[in-house]
Amino acid sequence: MRYPFWRIGVFVVVLVWPLLWLYQAWEDVLGPDPGKVLVDRLGLGALVLLLVTLSMAPLQRLTGWAGWNAVRRQLGLWCFAYVLLHLGSYCAFILGFDWSQLGVELRKRPYIIVGALGFLGLLALAVTSNRYSQRRLGARWKKLHRLAYVILGLGLLHMLWIVRADLKEWVIYASIGALLLMLRLPPVARRIPRLMAKKASSAKKA
Repeated sequence: MRYPFWRIGVFVVVLVWPLLWLYQAWEDVLGPDPGKVLVDRLGLGALVLLLVTLSMAPLQRLTGWAGWNAVRRQLGLWCFAYVLLHLGSYCAFILGFDWSQLGVELRKRPYIIVGALGFLGLLALAVTSNRYSQRRLGARWKKLHRLAYVILGLGLLHMLWIVRADLKEWVIYASIGALLLMLRLPPVARRIPRLMAKKASSAKKA
């Protein structure tokens, strides 16, 4: 396994966040409604992890270090795990596992449907993230995993629908997402390696 310490470090950091939040909820330091805070933090954590996952390939092109892509799959699976925890926390703390309330919630909060669509997309990517699926799907695998940007759009819409009144934080995440999408555009993606090679050549001459 390449970059073992880097992989383990990423694993530990991403694992600690939800454990810390659960501990804070247990210690009753998350305010009067710790369940809702936990749901919100897990959802935001999933969005951040999706942005970080999508930034790995551009960072590799910009720096030339293969370690970024070495943790991309792990980060993607952690993003899915956070979404699962987000969904489970919603069912436990908001619904109280009272499924009769789900229809009422969907009518009152249609952004839940948007979040559910994003979850289904992430489920498809998580299930097909293994090498067997890559070989089996061939060229279709890359097309399928480009859905990550659609899922990001759904996640941002889900968050926008929730925050509405305070858009400062949302604008930051949306701007990062727009930048990552721009870096994926073929003219930009082709230009980055040439720019980096030119910069490296200039540095050697200096």
